[in-house]
Amino acid sequence: MDEALKENIYGALEQVIDPELGIDIVNLGLVYDVDLNDEGVAKVTMTLTSMGCPLAPIIVDQVQAALADIPEVKQTEVDIVWNPPWTKDKMSRYAKIALGVT
Repeated sequence: MDEALKENIYGALEQVIDPELGIDIVNLGLVYDVDLNDEGVAKVTMTLTSMGCPLAPIIVDQVQAALADIPEVKQTEVDIVWNPPWTKDKMSRYAKIALGVT
């Protein structure tokens, strides 16, 4: 996957807002990896802020909807992982400022 397409995918994922925190999943550091195979299947490896997150299905749907507008992406698979565990250290400077985290 070339850099322009990767940037495009991450840009689309920045439209997915965590409903609890009000910050997008990229700046929260929830997206660990994105891979696109030759068949156009995007695999998004990500985590959530908490293991019992009741909003997980909604976030997965939003990730799939966000990438549906990218012509190279024919299908999106979302793999929710718990290792490595998410910590506030994974958040971008922007997210930390917005949430008042130091």
